[in-house]
Amino acid sequence: MKTLRAKPKLAVWKFASCDGCQLSLLDCEDELLAVAGEVIIANFPEASRAIVDGPYDVSLVEGSITTRHDLERIQQIRKDSKVLVTIGACATAGGIQALRNFKDVREFVSLVYAHPEYIETLDKSTPISEHVFVDFELRGCPISKQQLLELLNAFLNHRKPVIPKHSVCIDCKLRGTSCVMVAQGIPCLGPVTQAGCGAICPAYNRGCYSCFGPQETTNTSSLSNRWKTALNVPSDALVRAFRGFNAYAEPFRKESEKHE
Repeated sequence: MKTLRAKPKLAVWKFASCDGCQLSLLDCEDELLAVAGEVIIANFPEASRAIVDGPYDVSLVEGSITTRHDLERIQQIRKDSKVLVTIGACATAGGIQALRNFKDVREFVSLVYAHPEYIETLDKSTPISEHVFVDFELRGCPISKQQLLELLNAFLNHRKPVIPKHSVCIDCKLRGTSCVMVAQGIPCLGPVTQAGCGAICPAYNRGCYSCFGPQETTNTSSLSNRWKTALNVPSDALVRAFRGFNAYAEPFRKESEKHE
């Protein structure tokens, strides 16, 4: 008699973020039905009020750590999860809110809130990996739904996910897009950015904004030198370029600090 295999439990968790990466899962539309048929969606407030107790086979975590309560929650989620995957720039690099890491957050709080004394927040917005062990990081702002499906498919079939690690420049070549930096003198972060978006911006004559963060073995110093010497980009513009969605990713953080 054939034994029925228990479906793995999938949980989706939110910290400081805009929910965009969670919505990427819902954007899978037809594919989502197939995914839902293979797993138990144990915790996913964006999709259902149903909550199934852990432990969880896979936890997808969106958002950065910004409060002491966040610290407590992520520790418990890690204990309850066999595999923990961070999704999106907030979870993998601190997100756009990590811009506060370069200034005094108390000054921001005093200017924004009528009663700053009620606000409890950490000095920095940090990625999940600074606090717990992360099994896999899925980059992007937002993430690619195709990469998310590949990740879930890999988990269900007990294999490693095939996620590209090359730069956006390779994707430009694959789609036949001329280099906007060489041909038009447009500053572009493509040479130091991990692929994932399909090189959308250069295809429309715009430089890459590095939504997917720094690629492996990235050479930010060489790119900065090119921007300065060949494109006459001033230092303050270089700082702003590297302080975008992935400002607190180490290669971008260190490079931006060189030009302050």
